[in-house]
Amino acid sequence: MEPVKLGVIGCGVIGSVNLKDAMASELVQVVAAADLRVSRREWATAQGVPRVYEDGRDLLDQDPEVEAVLIAFPAGTRTAMGLHALARGKHVLTEKPVANNAREVQTLMDRRGDRVVACLSCRFRFFESAVKAREVVNSGVLGDLRRLHVRALLAAGPKNNNVPPPWRESFCLNAGGILTNWSCYDLDYILGTAGWTFRPKTVLAQTWPCVPAFRCHVAPESDAEAWYSAFVLDESGMVLTLERGEFLPQRTEMAWQISGTEGALHLGMLNNDDRKLVLNVGETDKGVTETVIWEGKDTEPGGNRLVIEDFALAIREHRPPATGMEQALTMMQITDAIYESARTGRAVDI
Repeated sequence: MEPVKLGVIGCGVIGSVNLKDAMASELVQVVAAADLRVSRREWATAQGVPRVYEDGRDLLDQDPEVEAVLIAFPAGTRTAMGLHALARGKHVLTEKPVANNAREVQTLMDRRGDRVVACLSCRFRFFESAVKAREVVNSGVLGDLRRLHVRALLAAGPKNNNVPPPWRESFCLNAGGILTNWSCYDLDYILGTAGWTFRPKTVLAQTWPCVPAFRCHVAPESDAEAWYSAFVLDESGMVLTLERGEFLPQRTEMAWQISGTEGALHLGMLNNDDRKLVLNVGETDKGVTETVIWEGKDTEPGGNRLVIEDFALAIREHRPPATGMEQALTMMQITDAIYESARTGRAVDI
């Protein structure tokens, strides 16, 4: 297939990773990049990017060779750039969180026309273990799904001299805190592995700022959460339980689970050396049996590159991407409702 000619807008920490992964793929050709900082533009030039711009809007307005853009700067103003790209006829791949709220996602949907608009929040669903997990769910061995569960609580490290990024826990710069910064991955992974069958109805949640002892790990002006817990009920009675926190005064706990009437699948979203997929099956005569159905370390090239390649294939094959705006809208509706429930102290209907 003819490579998709890609422009990368934002060459910071994650943008630089995306740019390198795109350049390593045969399915895309990076023809332009943009970043407000001189140092990052110089870096992009050194990587072999032919044309570099200061403003992403200049890239969109002045570079007709660009077919699609990957937008990789904090979410506060990302939607405006995505809409500008759509107005210029470009396909859009956006970093996570996809937008500031569900209303912005709906606007992207309304204006995409025949362009592909996708989100990088699905990067963990492209690993071998995730593909295997999806096969298990598809097989029906779990029975009717009852509960989706995410628990990811990270212990704080000692104080260091690193300057915390101001966007990490900021409603203004990144649409929120740990919920938007990391749980977009949790939601994409667990909902995608379950086949996007979850239809959220009611949310009850609470959020908390960074605990006092570890405020050194977040910027002084941070106004968003470092820890949240949520209960989400879907239209059929299925339940999604979500909890994630960082810089916590406790040991690290990590678990992703999908449970049904016949069994349960224990998952591991993050790439590590001892990842296992464990299947429990319940039978009247045997009780509960346990089988390790996959273990090992997921192989390269890794999620970033595979999402970019899926985006390129979606453009050329005229098909939906792995995580498009319909899926992003579901995740953002849940996110919005979690914040509203935490703010009001009440259950919120979606």
